[in-house]
Amino acid sequence: MRQFSEYPPRRRLVLVFSSGLFTGYIPFASGTFATLLAIPLFYPLVPVNVFSFPKAACLAIVLAALSCAAVWLSGAAERTYGEKDSHKIVIDEIAGFFVAMVFVPFRWPQIVAAFLIFRALDVLKPAPIRQSQRLPGGWGIVTDDLLAGLYTCIMVHGLMSLGVL
Repeated sequence: MRQFSEYPPRRRLVLVFSSGLFTGYIPFASGTFATLLAIPLFYPLVPVNVFSFPKAACLAIVLAALSCAAVWLSGAAERTYGEKDSHKIVIDEIAGFFVAMVFVPFRWPQIVAAFLIFRALDVLKPAPIRQSQRLPGGWGIVTDDLLAGLYTCIMVHGLMSLGVL
């Protein structure tokens, strides 16, 4: 594999963003570090993370755009690295955590719960999360994390409705 500096500028941008600003290059637990990075990255969305129109529509547009970008970037990075779902590709964890935080208050108990549940689901991969990894290219890389994020979001909202959070 070539050194980062040997790639053309456009390919370098793909690698920077797909690796979560190089978080994916951490040799251990890169997905965990990417999820930690997702917390401050989500913060600017807090004002639109409410269940009311048009703010919720803005959040949906941002999440859809991030998910589409993650699929494209992941597929391009996978081709560049020449390996299936490289541990260096972590934009999927960032997109998944953003889904996990939909309409969840940006307070530490909820953030910690979302982080722990999301990481557990991303590692354990219950059905149909594991099966979604069979999708081709960037779709297989990102879809499992989006599903883990959706499961996490449902669980955190359930915990909040039960008064646990």
